Amino acid sequence: MISIRNLKSGDWEAVCEIYAEGIATGQATLETSPPQWEVWDKSHTQDLRYVALNEHGEIVGWTALTPVSGRCVYAGVAEVSVYVGSRFRGQKIGDMLLKHLIRESESMGYWTLQAGIFAENLASMNLHIRNGFRLIGFRENIGKMNGVWRSVNLLERRSKVTGID
Repeated sequence: MISIRNLKSGDWEAVCEIYAEGIATGQATLETSPPQWEVWDKSHTQDLRYVALNEHGEIVGWTALTPVSGRCVYAGVAEVSVYVGSRFRGQKIGDMLLKHLIRESESMGYWTLQAGIFAENLASMNLHIRNGFRLIGFRENIGKMNGVWRSVNLLERRSKVTGID
């Protein structure tokens, strides 16, 4: 049984560990290590960050939004992060987290969610596409990882309930 609740500062150790596991795959992000809590906290929206817990109360995954811009015209647009601990992948936890994040973000007026995903990360690509994201392009050779240029697919999900006027 998985439950989802708001991410708290005291969750950072477990969240950071899951983030580091994602980084170690070489398929989740161009980041080479998780940031300090204070940096992560400032860069992600305060109200739209969640953790998934198993029946033992263990944090098994997390999701959060990062604003794409500080300009007011982009207040309803954010980038999605979804990470699941390596021992818990393949159990639909990412799907539960993403669905929860979509519902909550729409209730708070977000009309566009976007995700940057390596083309090789088929699990993440499929997760987002199953949840209404569509491929809108790619950013060719956007960053180097271990001396190798990497391209990132850009996916977008437009809300059908908010921002449609």
